[in-house]
Amino acid sequence: MLHLPKNFPSSTQTPHSGYHWDNSYRRFFEGWYYRVTLPQENQTFAFMYSIEDPMGGKPYSGGAAQILGPNDEYLWRTFPDVNRFWASKDNLALGHWGKTSIETRPLYLLPEEFASYIQSGYQATTTLNQGIIHDPGSGNYCRWEYEIKPVYYWGDRGSIQQSTAGWLSFLQIFEPGWQILVAHGLASGWIDWNGKRYEFTDAPAYSEKNWGGAFPQKWFWLNCNSFDNEPDLALTAGGGRRGVLWWMESVAMVGLHYQGKFYEFVPWNSQVNWNIEPWGKWQMHARNSQYEIELTGTTDKQGTQLRAPTENGLIFACRDTMQGKLTLELRELNGIESKTILKATSNLCGLETGGRPWDNSWQNY
Repeated sequence: MLHLPKNFPSSTQTPHSGYHWDNSYRRFFEGWYYRVTLPQENQTFAFMYSIEDPMGGKPYSGGAAQILGPNDEYLWRTFPDVNRFWASKDNLALGHWGKTSIETRPLYLLPEEFASYIQSGYQATTTLNQGIIHDPGSGNYCRWEYEIKPVYYWGDRGSIQQSTAGWLSFLQIFEPGWQILVAHGLASGWIDWNGKRYEFTDAPAYSEKNWGGAFPQKWFWLNCNSFDNEPDLALTAGGGRRGVLWWMESVAMVGLHYQGKFYEFVPWNSQVNWNIEPWGKWQMHARNSQYEIELTGTTDKQGTQLRAPTENGLIFACRDTMQGKLTLELRELNGIESKTILKATSNLCGLETGGRPWDNSWQNY
């Protein structure tokens, strides 16, 4: 009855696709983020999976699934039994079982088997996201199953894929680690949100992850792969204040996939500047020897509080909206002149601020 997912193995997967826990007793978390955007509905579903201190028996040991649904509505469930979590160390494949009639150890199931036997839980790979959770208090629930055809991972199309945080991310120097897994994909399937069924074909999909034994003090994030009249465009940008050995540093990056090419603006090849308000406006500018990019994200939505792994466990630590407005301009540099390659807009941008303190705007110029 148990099977390996069909994307085992994949030569195109990004570094860090596998599970990072080394079976040690040090503080550890790993989190995965899957999203599908439905432009015709003007809505987005974001699925967030996490596991903390998987050795068990620790104050914060356990897992969870969170969903940011239509109109930024929120649903979540915990999965306290770490022994019902599974993940591959070599590939992107993970799952957590809640209520089930199966007594065997957890592993990947064919989608139809999962639907038959798992009454609460999830499983996800590079090409599949499936699960069911419900809140017995409110009666709210979500059931989902969709396949993903990756278009961009993290790098030029057809090339060796890159680590989002560079080669140093292979060392336990920077924590937490961060890796975009599928910068842009096409999702087909369905989501049942409290009785309303959303069916979709080739909808924009995205996935990323983070992991480690330390936690950022504060961070921000912009993400969009559903642009007006630009179907072959995906943006991920973000920054944070994180620990590096015995000091703290503030870093940020912008990554853009467009027409088969990857435009990367990271601290080791670019100057990256930002001005992020505690909520409502995100501005970034990045420049390297060949290109420069400007981003402005805005929202008049209140946003939704989400839980995130912290030193004190999974607690409300960030605010998100999936209905942000975004303007983007990419320019090619030629001496003192510049040529605009791309201008793009969206009303379905993911925007986030997290951690603390956020008493004032966070500027880096």
